[in-house]
Amino acid sequence: MRRPDIHRNKNAWKLILFLCALLIGAGTLLYTESFLSELRKGEERSVKIWANAVQLFGSDAATGDLTLYGMIMEGNTTIPIILTDQDGHIIAKRNINQEKAARPGYLEALIPRMAEENEPIVIEFAEGKKNIVYYQESILLKKLRIYPWVLLGVIAVFVGIAYAAFSSARRSEQERVWSGMAKETAHQIGTPLSSMLGWIELLRAQGVDETALNEMLKDVDRLETITARFSKIGSIPELKNEDLIDCLKESLDYLRSRTSKKIDINLSVPEGEIVLPINRQLFSWVIENLIRNAVDAIEGAGQVDISLEEAGRSMKIDVRDTGKGLPRNQYKAIFRPGFTTKQRGWGLGLSLAQRIIEDYHDGRIFVVKSEPGAGTTFRILLPIAS
Repeated sequence: MRRPDIHRNKNAWKLILFLCALLIGAGTLLYTESFLSELRKGEERSVKIWANAVQLFGSDAATGDLTLYGMIMEGNTTIPIILTDQDGHIIAKRNINQEKAARPGYLEALIPRMAEENEPIVIEFAEGKKNIVYYQESILLKKLRIYPWVLLGVIAVFVGIAYAAFSSARRSEQERVWSGMAKETAHQIGTPLSSMLGWIELLRAQGVDETALNEMLKDVDRLETITARFSKIGSIPELKNEDLIDCLKESLDYLRSRTSKKIDINLSVPEGEIVLPINRQLFSWVIENLIRNAVDAIEGAGQVDISLEEAGRSMKIDVRDTGKGLPRNQYKAIFRPGFTTKQRGWGLGLSLAQRIIEDYHDGRIFVVKSEPGAGTTFRILLPIAS
């Protein structure tokens, strides 16, 4: 039965949550805009009433008590207004910052902006004279227009902080699980190893062929190395100056004898030594993991090429194969725990390799290029000690 792709499911949930957030944000903005539109219309009506009051208050035909018109004119305490005559001379102003209004040319410069924001209202008097009312949104309306963006921004920041805290806690929990599983695996492997060494010595005493016993000892030594590797996961490994070339050759010599003869494993390195601070056991684990993946990707005959060269302030190690390759959308996904393209794979090897290179050696590991049917190239970059 095919295992569920947890990473695809997780990405699907992320997409759904992102779309929901977009819908909520869009709905909030649309509702706010509708609300602001009503307020804007209300302010426009208030300005028209104010203009009518000015017209009636200044009309020669006005009779009776003008107190009501005066109250209407004084009642506007929020909407900025500038009243001019037909020649553009300022007659009155309301709800405009006094300090700014006192600056030379400020009101004259404000009038075109008001005219652009709202269509001016023309007041006509009986004798043919005209006054013009210029106005703009109130401070309250401007604040309300910004408010939903501020609110959504605060929510986004809060969600971002919460997500970061949750991710940090989850990574910390994963660290503990990784460490616990690795150490328990090392313990479980170590127990029968001691017995196997005893049995090998017993077989040697009984005169069993030394060649077979030596091969068995090599595999037991290999198991001890694997046990040591697992025991280092979750702790800070000790880095020592090691010759990278010697380390690569040792790993390749072991794998060549255990790989199909149809697959050529080639090593291209410069002459001399290349010494870097590494943990030999863990670094060898990464190289072997990459080569095994390369071998598994090759169907039938093929080759795996490993090259080592200096690249700026880093040492570059490329592992190329002639296997089935990867689609571009899996370049990063293959390093996630649980992601695998193999039918029986666990999806832990490359995740461990990335952890060893990036967390323990301050380097980088990534897919340089890959094409389905044309092979894959992995690259490791290790910093050169100053």
